[in-house]
Amino acid sequence: MEKTLEKWTAPLWERLLPTQRDQPEVLAELRQTCDDNTVIVDRQCVLAPNTYTLELPTASHRRLAKYMAQVQRQLGAQVCRHAAEQGYTFPGPVSVHVCAAPDDTVGQFRLHSAVNPS
Repeated sequence: MEKTLEKWTAPLWERLLPTQRDQPEVLAELRQTCDDNTVIVDRQCVLAPNTYTLELPTASHRRLAKYMAQVQRQLGAQVCRHAAEQGYTFPGPVSVHVCAAPDDTVGQFRLHSAVNPS
């Protein structure tokens, strides 16, 4: 049973959590979305989205359900780290919500971002 669970979850963890060799696809996309959706407010303030929604295929979401809180925290921490490195400011607390896609058109994942002032 344990080996079966490992076989199912290992590929998802590789995509979601950082490894020393490769930047996982999801993290790369989160960072790119953060960069692409910044707004320059003034010379010293670059505003970045603080809410991210990661849609996964239903089967992938089901496999991660047990670890969802940990995955969301880890992804949020990675976004915060990237923003700090770039000098971005957030309008409120950063959150990454992982959910099942409402339709079957999602390949590996789909990512949305928004600015939600606190």
